[in-house]
Amino acid sequence: MGRSSKDKRDIYYRLAKEEGWRARSAFKLIQINEEFDIFKGVTKAVDLCAAPGSWSQVLSRRLRDDDDDSKVKIVAIDLQAMAPLPGVIQMQGDITKESTAREIVSHFEGEHADLVVCDGAPDVTGLHDIDEYIQAQLLLAALNITTHVLKPGGAFVAKVESFVVCQNYAPPKGYVPNMSNPLLDHHYDANFNNLEGPNRVIVPFLACGDLSAYDSDKTYPLQLEPGDGYTTLPPTQAPINPPYKTAKALKQKDLLEKCSEQQADGAVAMVSEENDSIPEDQVDTDEVNPTDNSQGEN
Repeated sequence: MGRSSKDKRDIYYRLAKEEGWRARSAFKLIQINEEFDIFKGVTKAVDLCAAPGSWSQVLSRRLRDDDDDSKVKIVAIDLQAMAPLPGVIQMQGDITKESTAREIVSHFEGEHADLVVCDGAPDVTGLHDIDEYIQAQLLLAALNITTHVLKPGGAFVAKVESFVVCQNYAPPKGYVPNMSNPLLDHHYDANFNNLEGPNRVIVPFLACGDLSAYDSDKTYPLQLEPGDGYTTLPPTQAPINPPYKTAKALKQKDLLEKCSEQQADGAVAMVSEENDSIPEDQVDTDEVNPTDNSQGEN
């Protein structure tokens, strides 16, 4: 989250910085819990596609007890590196790969999670059919991992075009999850009418919710006392290794727009060592508008 680029537009963006959340998406999980009470009785949770970590923050603050949190286990996974969080086991990997899925399962040592959440979204191409397909595959990978780690009666929360909240997990009798079904070996059976047994179960679906919350795309006035000004807050967590870091170094040397393609290659090499030495807290997220390349949350 940048220093000021959205401060005057998005109320959740401002509230996230004021309350110390790494991203405004923290409020999504908070509101889901207020509606469905998904944190009740939870001591073990998995956060898939976790970066930059706002959902893991929510889990850490809501599930851990300052007096005794030895029974709480939170595992977070994302393609991108994520700054540490208290009480959170962090992994860096691709949830669509079998090796990553197995590593997540291994952290529970034969036990099961009470809750699995996934606020993941892949990089968008602008081609909606492709983007929807990739999002579906990412969600399918998350669901496949969930069948291995979620206990009966547990809950699964994931993002499609909105959010799906699945409670009281009850796998069909005889269902045995495996790492090659249905995504990870890249083999697909397009004729779903041939499915039999537990894989043929149709899950009931209930749509609910209302419009009482803030609209994150709407402009709201700042609720300030007369005569008070608004103080712009710094990001809660600076990016660890943002993809725009090299572009910023080139821009500082006035090389970003002047270089030809061949000259740019040499310029990148020239500033690479200096680039690595730029402190994270000096990365200006307003000067260069980054693209989020993580599987993680918005």
